[in-house]
Amino acid sequence: MFDTNIYTNRRRILKDKFDSGLILFLGNENSPANYLANTYNFRQDSTFLYYFGIDRPGFAATIDIDNNLETLFGNDFTIDDIVWEGMQPSVSDYAEIVGVKRAATLEKLNDQIIGAIKKGRKVHFLPQYRLENILKLSKISGLNSSNVNDYTSEKLIKAVVAQRSIKSDEEIAEIDEAVDIAAKMHTAAMKMVKPGTDERKIAGMIEGIALSFGYGLSFRPIVSINGQTLHNPYYENKMKAGDLLVNDSGAESKLHYASDITRTIPVGGKFSDKQREIYQIVLKAEMNAINSVKPGVTNKELHFEAAKDIASGLIELGLMFGNAQEAVNAGAHTLFFPHGLGHMLGLDVHDMEGLGEDYVGYDESVQRSDEFGLKYLRLAKSLQPGYVFTIEPGIYFIPELIDTWKTQNRFPEFINYDMLENYTGFGGIRIEDDILVTEDGHRILGSKQIPKTIEELESIVNK
Repeated sequence: MFDTNIYTNRRRILKDKFDSGLILFLGNENSPANYLANTYNFRQDSTFLYYFGIDRPGFAATIDIDNNLETLFGNDFTIDDIVWEGMQPSVSDYAEIVGVKRAATLEKLNDQIIGAIKKGRKVHFLPQYRLENILKLSKISGLNSSNVNDYTSEKLIKAVVAQRSIKSDEEIAEIDEAVDIAAKMHTAAMKMVKPGTDERKIAGMIEGIALSFGYGLSFRPIVSINGQTLHNPYYENKMKAGDLLVNDSGAESKLHYASDITRTIPVGGKFSDKQREIYQIVLKAEMNAINSVKPGVTNKELHFEAAKDIASGLIELGLMFGNAQEAVNAGAHTLFFPHGLGHMLGLDVHDMEGLGEDYVGYDESVQRSDEFGLKYLRLAKSLQPGYVFTIEPGIYFIPELIDTWKTQNRFPEFINYDMLENYTGFGGIRIEDDILVTEDGHRILGSKQIPKTIEELESIVNK
């Protein structure tokens, strides 16, 4: 946990945004995998972690704005609990650790919420993504469980997003550490990539490295020779010479801050001429986007800058026709680059996505598009000092998408469908780094750069 004053200051900043009402925070419970005693690894709710720091199941908290009273709710361990799980601090102990004056049992939480509702007081709560917490809220509030999230507090969502978006020095240090562990994961993967190796061996090694340092994974890794599938959780392929392995994985620090790195590795230790050409286009797009990061620039601008770099490179290769800017304006580039440039990063790998992606990545100055490709841009608004986000352009040759567009005769003035036949089975290439927006520019997070040039990758794989 951080120092007590960090949590008390965070709550003070939040309280100053409200004139009245009761703010409710529900921590997570253990979730059973296939029976009650066999649970998934516990993961605390990120917003609960942000304001209260307690990384244990069975807690909740409220901030009573009108009475300036903070309460931590939980139940102390019984002797049976202690037998199976060992001794744990009491609820009062935890309250003192995080600077909360009042501790109470979970039963008292129901009394407080029901009492506030009966008095007509506003109860502010965030969107819920766990069924058990949806049911808790339904029971406490009397709302139907099917529409509990219709009553979430937009005021609270906006306040939390604004606060969590600006990372403190302590948070940045956590993300730096998570990137450094991801660097070990990725460089080890590069050394293991060779013909005949199973994808699952790479995926297992990645998780093992994270766990061996006392960290976890920030998300289920993508380790695939089918890089044209953007989120691919399948690890059953055997690598062969000439394949490209996309490794999109990250570590989660001990305080649960995430890293998210992608590298594309040549199986056999050498990029083919076609792979080299496409890789260089993606790398140029990524580096140009990174070098353009500074306060005041919108991530939507960076996205289109990367899209133009991709279109320009593909035009030079003959895979696209015409003018790059006109192709991007028309959306023709999305055949090859069908996702957004990146997303916020922090306590969640897609930071605060559970609060509503549009609240996190958009504001009054920039509205979300419903156009193919662009609608997947998770972060579009103006960048501010303290933002941490990913930059991850890619080029993909998705057979089903190519066939669909060709059948529909989409953008024949920009896309060379005949030449695309030479790229059947190519897969995809993505390169991703984690970026901090500073007062006067940016910094790539991590203590040292993770290899990504063609020369670096070929050298490591060949070793």
